[in-house]
Amino acid sequence: MESPVHTLRNLFAQLGLPSDEAGIARFIEIHGPLPDSMLLPDAPFWTPSQAGFLREEIIGDADWAQVIDELNVNLHGSH
Repeated sequence: MESPVHTLRNLFAQLGLPSDEAGIARFIEIHGPLPDSMLLPDAPFWTPSQAGFLREEIIGDADWAQVIDELNVNLHGSH
């Protein structure tokens, strides 16, 4: 069985955030760039449940890990 392929839109919806293209772009613009030394789940704008989800999925190298890494790159490299 193949693993599901998640998109940024799916991730934002999972996190309870606006998941349309404009909402995603706005989120990245407002919250980026993160300092190089800051791990994505440690960013101050996440709720505890959002941070926990991100941390668990990254540590477990779960289905969401690839798209979480994409968000990580976008937030560390924006502006």
